[in-house]
Amino acid sequence: MARLSDAQVEAYGRDGHVTADWRLPAETIEAMRSALDKLVDANGHMTTDNMFCPHLRKAGTQGLEGDDAWLEFARIPEVLDMVEQLIGPDFLLWGSTVFGKPANVGKETPWHQDGEYWPIRPLASCSAWIAIDDASPENGCLRVLPGTHRNRHILLHHRREGEDITLNEELCDPSVDYTTARDIVLEAGQISFHDVFLAHGSAPNRSGRRRAGFVCRYMPTTSVWDRRLGKALEERSGTVEFAKRDLYLVRGRDVSGQNTVVTDR
Repeated sequence: MARLSDAQVEAYGRDGHVTADWRLPAETIEAMRSALDKLVDANGHMTTDNMFCPHLRKAGTQGLEGDDAWLEFARIPEVLDMVEQLIGPDFLLWGSTVFGKPANVGKETPWHQDGEYWPIRPLASCSAWIAIDDASPENGCLRVLPGTHRNRHILLHHRREGEDITLNEELCDPSVDYTTARDIVLEAGQISFHDVFLAHGSAPNRSGRRRAGFVCRYMPTTSVWDRRLGKALEERSGTVEFAKRDLYLVRGRDVSGQNTVVTDR
């Protein structure tokens, strides 16, 4: 049964992340791998480190050619059941990313908080990180700083430039203890959930194995997708589109009454 235990839900509240016992069946992972091959073939102009919103047919400033298959993966009932345990019965899908992290050349993702970039007010979101491949320290698995979500605010970041990183904002807050870092080691089909305020990152992939993952972003509908703020943030980032983003109500109702959602695809 796809359900988090009471202890796992408690751990998510305490640490900001949890890995489920339930995992996707092998045939679903094979379907994801086939969809990833198709996605890469359709978007030969792009690096595969970060492929934003493959669930959309045309995704923002990247010009990613998406596929409906990814929308269906983001609606897998068992995954939604566990998300509901963490953020309540009313939530929408607002984003997704395929992290392709290729063998030998996969880039570093600096320590950061996702909420630094997202137009959600009040800021609340749960990310479901689905391992398409096995993820280990050798191929650059997700790393987290447990408990950095607890104060519910954005920590100090600074700008970092470089061709060998996936984003240009890096955590630099003096209050953070980096010695507490945990590696989120996953086998293909396993799922890790993390909170929007949790500081996380990943090392570069210097191994001979790809480390692909599919991340689905869910927002409780007590919050609002602020399209005006989204426009300002997309101008700042230059890589994602927020102002006209399609939102998919995947559980319950829009509690805020202010989110324009798509329910028919």
